[in-house]
Amino acid sequence: MADENLPEEKMSESAKAFAAVIGAIAIGFILVGLSKEQTVEEKENAAMVRSYFNLITMATDICPKAIKKETGVEVYNHTSLDTDKETIMTLKWEGLDPKKDGFGSASCKIETVKGGITELIIDGKTILKR
Repeated sequence: MADENLPEEKMSESAKAFAAVIGAIAIGFILVGLSKEQTVEEKENAAMVRSYFNLITMATDICPKAIKKETGVEVYNHTSLDTDKETIMTLKWEGLDPKKDGFGSASCKIETVKGGITELIIDGKTILKR
């Protein structure tokens, strides 16, 4: 009976040793990955990507809400986008049917420095400008 249990114990010990080796390798990779120093250029690029992401997130969240507040119509996909990819973004909705959609065109400008919408134009009429 002791012989029957022997192979299972060896497998268990082998499995434990294998898991320990894999764990040590994984910890080594994690330590090397975390200890890598970012260059100034990498930090600047990361900051620029975060800034652009925040800008587009703000614009696609705030502008449709402002247009809906003014027109009662919910807009989804803008037809054009103009941006400096850092602080200013203008979203435009054009070619809409005023009878069906409630308005023909809308333009919404966001500036991060000023903290939100700086210009909202609907059908050529300036609703907000700051």
